[in-house]
Amino acid sequence: MGPRRLGALLLIAVACAAQAQPSLRVGSKRFTESYVLGEILAQSAGAEHKAGLGNTAILLEALKSGAIDVYPEYTGTIAREILKTEDQLDLSALNRRLQPLGLAASIPLGFSNSYALGMRAADANRLGIKTISGLAKHPALRFGLSHEFLGRRDGWPGLSAAYRLPQAARGLDHGLAYEALAAGEIDVIDLYSTDAKIERYHIAVLDDDRHFFPAYDAVLLYRAGAPARFPAAFEAFKKLEGRIDAATMVRLNARAEIDKIPFAQVASEYLGRSAKGARTLWSALFAPDFGRLLAEHLVLVFGSLAVAALIGVPLGMLAARSALFAQPVLVLTGLIQTVPSLALLAFLIPLTGMIGVWPALIALFLYALLPITRNTHAGLVQVPKGLVHAGTALGLTSRQVFAHVKLPLALPTIMAGVKTSAVINVGTATIAAFIGAGGFGERISQGLALNDHTVLLAGALPAAALALAVHALFEAVEWTLLRRPA
Repeated sequence: MGPRRLGALLLIAVACAAQAQPSLRVGSKRFTESYVLGEILAQSAGAEHKAGLGNTAILLEALKSGAIDVYPEYTGTIAREILKTEDQLDLSALNRRLQPLGLAASIPLGFSNSYALGMRAADANRLGIKTISGLAKHPALRFGLSHEFLGRRDGWPGLSAAYRLPQAARGLDHGLAYEALAAGEIDVIDLYSTDAKIERYHIAVLDDDRHFFPAYDAVLLYRAGAPARFPAAFEAFKKLEGRIDAATMVRLNARAEIDKIPFAQVASEYLGRSAKGARTLWSALFAPDFGRLLAEHLVLVFGSLAVAALIGVPLGMLAARSALFAQPVLVLTGLIQTVPSLALLAFLIPLTGMIGVWPALIALFLYALLPITRNTHAGLVQVPKGLVHAGTALGLTSRQVFAHVKLPLALPTIMAGVKTSAVINVGTATIAAFIGAGGFGERISQGLALNDHTVLLAGALPAAALALAVHALFEAVEWTLLRRPA
């Protein structure tokens, strides 16, 4: 009864952590400009920034489910990806079609950020390529395109058909594309017209001579009821209308991508607030968000682990008692381990109808089941039968034999399974940041978006240290439980 009550209390605590949200929640995608704009919006309105949630589909689900209230988006993306139309729509037409979805768009920020294709300027000059249609004459060119662009209607499928491009494309994180292009690993990348690295890496932006790409004016996309619920925040947003032109956006992107300034500091500088000193690895490690990220990571790890132990240990006990029951249980929990973590998270988003903590907790719980269940089963079936018979001969009931003979002997193996699940969950929980669940993976995803090793290490090192600390904690618990006097 005690462990069940503890599990219930942990679930309640996790639910509170999942629902403890500030008044307004701003989302952003996993590329530099979206991070920066999300920070500007959050700081100007005193809101929470749920950074780097993923691609358009995930942000749209977050908006519909109420996980976020607003995020920066582009008119072309709204038309092609959200409304699934090829029509050229102005803002009022977009809003008429967004209305049935319970969404609205407004507050043009003042710049357009179009998709484009680019290649090394030296190669473009040598091959005489100035337009996208010119690529069709060079089938040997290697394309490295961002994963979202590969699947978008206004991305590679439509572009390759419109221009009849014969090349095959490989997926590549946008934050790494420029470096891969400069290193000669690929020849053509997709880019955004406000990318700060275009000039630095001497990229030739190819002309969209068939006018495939629509206009991508930056606006705010939000839940239709958000302005009425948060009038002060939207008044603050209106002050940004038309204030960020293309040159300003390129400069802000450069501060993050080239100068390696944290997104929050870039936003603070733009809003005229005090700027901080130069960033070091130490300052990045113990940035103001350290406590929040640690708390989120611990909630994910121990919340899922508690439920996995409450279910996995009884499952292992049942499997140990019945050979007929053992095989299906062990096979099923083993099969779950074969599903890639990102694929499982992507599956759970539409299944639960939400993003963030709950899908992450469910995924981590499922991954934690196998070590706990299998070790419980193995520990119990490996108890010598002679000891069981000796207990029975002494007049112990089957329940007493289990409690005083089998369970104490199996306890080291069971604890080893729980410890293994805990350590694995610390690492797997970093993936949960890609769906807005927080934790140290948030820094890792930002570091990947910027190709910034300092930010990557600021997320990876605490996660690794936490894994070691959790391992040491369970070693101490195991030592206490197994070496205490009978």
